Amino acid sequence: MGLGVSLPAVKRGSLARMSVAVAVAAVLALSGACGGGGGDGGSGGGGDSLTVGVLLPGGGASRFGQFDRPLIEKKLKELCPDCPAATVAATPEPTVQRQQLDAMITRGVDVLIVAAVDSEALRSSVEAADRADIPVVAYDRLAQGPISGYVTFDGEIVGKLQGEALLEAMGSEADGGQIVMMNGATTDPNADWYKRGALSVLQDKVEIGKSYDTVGWRPENAYTNMTGAISALGADNIDGVLAANDSLAGAVVSALDAAAVRPLPPVTGQDADLAAVQRIVRGDQYMTIYKPFKPAADAAAEMAVALGRGESIDSIATGTVDSPTTKDVPAVLLPSVSVTADNIKDTLVKDGMYTVDQICTPKLRSACDQAGLTR
Repeated sequence: MGLGVSLPAVKRGSLARMSVAVAVAAVLALSGACGGGGGDGGSGGGGDSLTVGVLLPGGGASRFGQFDRPLIEKKLKELCPDCPAATVAATPEPTVQRQQLDAMITRGVDVLIVAAVDSEALRSSVEAADRADIPVVAYDRLAQGPISGYVTFDGEIVGKLQGEALLEAMGSEADGGQIVMMNGATTDPNADWYKRGALSVLQDKVEIGKSYDTVGWRPENAYTNMTGAISALGADNIDGVLAANDSLAGAVVSALDAAAVRPLPPVTGQDADLAAVQRIVRGDQYMTIYKPFKPAADAAAEMAVALGRGESIDSIATGTVDSPTTKDVPAVLLPSVSVTADNIKDTLVKDGMYTVDQICTPKLRSACDQAGLTR
């Protein structure tokens, strides 16, 4: 696809801040309940000896807490019903996640599933896992170091879908109009992947008035950046906003509201967060990217169990990717779906991600009726 070394190079067809001490103590306590034996489980132990550590960049109300974690845990239990429950740790802080991973290595898990907060910062811990014969499956984000397997959604397609939807929503302004790009964090290789995909569609079509890389994917930073863009470009001179995910989209909409921008320009998103879906119904956000989480969670769990048992994952992987440090990582790259008000019912509701009642609060009832979201 012509991707650079700063993000996964896809080769299809080829096979509130917590302290480090508190976070590590929590992981040690959880890991202690699981036992484990590092390389012993990785040499074909299986059964009760197979222990899995899962590290996520968010918990609770985040996408990772609401969807990915329970799906991964469920699939692991299906694949290995006699194995101890997975040890799970979640944090948005790179330093804390590194300490969490190191603690899991110390306690001797057999295999790790890791969605990196900062792919480069986690490299030394991934290397430590490799020295301890603990395979690492990168989930959603490709960490640096000797990764054994990778599961994600094709980032270039995500960016292209966002760019195409934005141009469609802009109508006549898609020819020479001005947009703001609210990209993700530079510490996440997926962010550059999304941006490149979007630019492949947007370049030579629109003028990019401002483009921001949002530190830490934090909404408060996106809000500040969007406020600055409105001040610099003028409220009437922004014809669309390419926001890389729904959290950033929510911050963008809040900044536009605070500046009394009307009508709101079309805003993109990603992850199909419930709040974003409700914004789409309300007309405040144009679209989101729906990434069916179950196939991703299932593939990651399948890779982890196979690797933990010392088995090949060639039958699971559909291709390979390169990171800045590792070539030909076996990978599963999954497709995504563009969701607007017109197809919420046929995508998110049909797949059971949300019910109509969850989406359609009393205040949204009229808008839901217009969108065909009937009970």
